[in-house]
Amino acid sequence: AVLYASIANLPVPFAPVHLLFINLLTDSLPAIALGLEPHTKSVMNEKPRPMNESILTKNFLSKIGIEGLVIGVMTMIGFYIGYQESPLLASTLAFGTLCTSRLVHGFNCKSDRPMMFSKKLWNNIYLIGAFLIGFVLITSVLTIPALQNVFKVVPLNVTQLFTVYGLALLNLPVIQLLKWIRKRR
Repeated sequence: AVLYASIANLPVPFAPVHLLFINLLTDSLPAIALGLEPHTKSVMNEKPRPMNESILTKNFLSKIGIEGLVIGVMTMIGFYIGYQESPLLASTLAFGTLCTSRLVHGFNCKSDRPMMFSKKLWNNIYLIGAFLIGFVLITSVLTIPALQNVFKVVPLNVTQLFTVYGLALLNLPVIQLLKWIRKRR
């Protein structure tokens, strides 16, 4: 999103405090929760990767790139929606969308296989808890006036807040569909 904004000659979409908050919120509790993912018996049926194969394979890097692109597109859609009114609103919507998207993306990170309509999507109570804590924190930043000054965001109306939530949530079915397509090929 930052690279695209600079190439497209748009204002910087994020303040430094936004990036710090995004990293602290989305790289801590969700990562720990994913480490506590319940064991599945099917993992023992998978072939181990070759000893000399890097962890960062072409396939793995392409998955990261595509999923990151989906999140980046949703973030920039939020930015453009806000940019129609003001650069500060654009930054606020981009910040809210990216932060919430990364929380939602924790559910996509549970498996390489699609599991949108499966109980496995909801079997990690720690991930659900991490999502809820993060969701409350980002919503607080976007709605509590005292926090808005600290985080350099503008007040959002209900429609704008639900735009953030909708764009973030849209990442789940889009990425799950991409996983389904990848497994079919």
